[in-house]
Amino acid sequence: MLPITYAVRNLFRSKTRLIQTIGGSALVVLLVMAAVAINQGMTRVLSASGSPRNVILVGAGSEESIQRSEVSEKTAGIAEAGVSGISETLGVRAVSSEIHYMNYIGLPDGRRQQGMLRGVTAQALRVHPEVRLIEGTFPAAGEVMVGRLAWRKLGLAVEDLKVGNTIVLDGQIMGISGIFAAPGTVLESEIWATLSDLRVMAKRETVSCVVIRLDHAEDYTEADLFAKQRLDLELSALRESDYYDRLSAFFKPLRVMTWITAGLIAAGALFGGVNTLYAAFASRVREMATLQAIGFGRISLLFSLVQESTMASLTGALLASVVAVGLLDGRTVPFSIGAFTVQIGPEVAITGILTGLFLGVLGAIPPAIRCLKPSLHAALRMN
Repeated sequence: MLPITYAVRNLFRSKTRLIQTIGGSALVVLLVMAAVAINQGMTRVLSASGSPRNVILVGAGSEESIQRSEVSEKTAGIAEAGVSGISETLGVRAVSSEIHYMNYIGLPDGRRQQGMLRGVTAQALRVHPEVRLIEGTFPAAGEVMVGRLAWRKLGLAVEDLKVGNTIVLDGQIMGISGIFAAPGTVLESEIWATLSDLRVMAKRETVSCVVIRLDHAEDYTEADLFAKQRLDLELSALRESDYYDRLSAFFKPLRVMTWITAGLIAAGALFGGVNTLYAAFASRVREMATLQAIGFGRISLLFSLVQESTMASLTGALLASVVAVGLLDGRTVPFSIGAFTVQIGPEVAITGILTGLFLGVLGAIPPAIRCLKPSLHAALRMN
């Protein structure tokens, strides 16, 4: 076998070719890492947003969208009395009436962006225990509480949604009373107002849903039986986790498009790299023949050529990993119903390394075979 130092020295024969190979590999690896991180982030936030212990009572026929659902306000009291297995703390059962409402949110300077509003009472904190008030207070009438990532979802500056500032909802000026966190869920991108305020703004006499928190996920059958028995209420019972699974399936085409885009760019870079190596290896046919004449086998030479390409590609992968950690890790990406945080974790890093290895090996084998294909006496006479 040829020593690895031979491959290392050959890398610097043409600095232009080396920069092209490293740059192309880095671009492809960075795109693949970004695609993996974005897909993981979106899947993670949707799967974490739904609890299997929570059951959502929505209007029959509105299982695909809570925003379109209409449920009688008396449903909460009836469900509280009629469903067994509801979680209870200090004698208060975890049942929350909510309105989900998409509307434009304005700032005093005239900027407007569409965002998700949720009308709640204090009971919402019992069914969504992941919500934690990190600054300010729970909203009273004429006030709202914003998720800590709402500014990103709305495309605003974080200073625009600080406690004490105001926003405009349907022409009404609302003060920001607090900021809440719900790590890893879409709730962090929402704005919460009181149920009564949002009922007036949405001009509705019903609520969107009633959320029940159960002691055990297995108690779902009790809630489902309640919804089927009370035909007068026209209800459907959904596990909250199942609802967000459906949303995840709805966004699957978007994730597929991310992969297709990354794949097309990777294919273009791969073919460009192959062309570059064809030109580079074509000028070394006589050199390879000379090495064969002094005793090195074609397999050894093929391995050395692949080593050169792989080292350049892995260098690009390392560069892409550094860029990904610096520019992508921790960045918040908004999408239609919320926002998620990109994380460059071990799986993403391993994917990047494997992509660089794949580019180096696959891109070098065809031109290397062509370089070594001529017979020895014909290759030695080549210029």
